[in-house]
Amino acid sequence: MSDSSSRPRRSASTEPSQNLTDRVLARVRDAAVAVDRHTRATRPRVRRRSEPDRQSAEVGRTAEQLREARSLRRVFLDLGSCYRDYRRRTGAEVSPDVRDAAYRFRKELNVTSLVAVAASLDQLEALPW
Repeated sequence: MSDSSSRPRRSASTEPSQNLTDRVLARVRDAAVAVDRHTRATRPRVRRRSEPDRQSAEVGRTAEQLREARSLRRVFLDLGSCYRDYRRRTGAEVSPDVRDAAYRFRKELNVTSLVAVAASLDQLEALPW
């Protein structure tokens, strides 16, 4: 009998598995719900210093594009927390693969580059999900 909660075995392929893509997309969908909930909040949040720069970058985007970008960014920040926890636990140095994938995500800001970040963390077994 197999344990459905156990993590699947990784293949030798460098391509992210469909399972990992599905997990990342599920996280992005959950983040989109949180972004929507945040947007509908009645009490405005305190603005951070970088907010004007972010607003200038958001000019010309549709509401759906902004929602997707915020959702992707939220999942990316969650992955960053997972990676920092992993490094704290293991004492590992920064992985060049993770760093390169993170730079690519920041530049491209799309699902494909986010899956690449998750795949590099999954290879290190740093993902709790």
